[in-house]
Amino acid sequence: MRQALVCGAGGFIGAHLVRRLKAEGFWVRGVDLKRPEFAASAADDFVVGDLREAEVCAAVCDRAFDEVYQLAADMGGAGYIFTGENDAAIMQNSAMVNLQMLEAARRAGVARMFYSSSACIYPAYNQEDPDNPNCAEDSAYPAAPDSEYGWEKLFSERLYLAYRRNHGMATSVARFHNIFGPEGTWTGGREKAPAAICRKVAEARSGDTIEIWGDGRQTRSFLYVDECLEGTTRLLRSGETGPFNIGSEEMVSINGLVAMVAEIAGKRIEVRHVPGPLGVRGRNSDNRLIRERLRWAPSRTLREGLEKTYAWIEGRVRGAVGA
Repeated sequence: MRQALVCGAGGFIGAHLVRRLKAEGFWVRGVDLKRPEFAASAADDFVVGDLREAEVCAAVCDRAFDEVYQLAADMGGAGYIFTGENDAAIMQNSAMVNLQMLEAARRAGVARMFYSSSACIYPAYNQEDPDNPNCAEDSAYPAAPDSEYGWEKLFSERLYLAYRRNHGMATSVARFHNIFGPEGTWTGGREKAPAAICRKVAEARSGDTIEIWGDGRQTRSFLYVDECLEGTTRLLRSGETGPFNIGSEEMVSINGLVAMVAEIAGKRIEVRHVPGPLGVRGRNSDNRLIRERLRWAPSRTLREGLEKTYAWIEGRVRGAVGA
């Protein structure tokens, strides 16, 4: 039986990845500081441990796993990443996880290892026009990410590529673009835009006003979690190195995102724009390279994913109100 290790298995993408790997017939070990919040883990073995510690990494990576997925990171939405208040923790925590896990995997003779980087590594100067952002993979340098989160991700990309060159490890790197879906963080300050907007619309009555940070004309693309998992597993098993973008090319303004969620909910929603942390003005996945090298790119529409996500968050909101 093939064996896989998922680091960050208590998080949103990690929990979904564990289920996918189990469905493919893998024996799966998951590890995280916490168990998944919204459903029991499907892992055969789930270790609650701190991957910043070398001893924990060595203990969980105790064999030559067929596949290792390193998704663990200190992260959150704009309200966590862009305030500047969490910069030191974000950089130290995530860098320590990657340094310790890579070395543990090398010593264990791991065959293939995947690292989830982020679109946040792209230079802010290429993302000032909300209608024409440049996020081609080769545009990453000269480097100028818009957050310390992005700088740490860029450092760790280079770390994984260095281990490939110097130690012969089959490492693969992907830059995720705003992954969303059911069972993701939806309240508390670390949620991302789709979940936050779905929550606000679900909590509102028709005719109510919700607050949105900035003027709402900033643009992004958002990728449903199932598509993310397809790209992730394809990349690791392809033998390609990357970095590759894994994201949707369906760019939308935040105002447009609100309108789409309101339509799904069947509500008339007004918007009040307020100051808040924003990140870059425009960002969209450039999928030319992944189409060329993997013969694949995401195809599910934003609305399809939002319909599933809104239904799940609406259920959580109703449960909280009824509690």
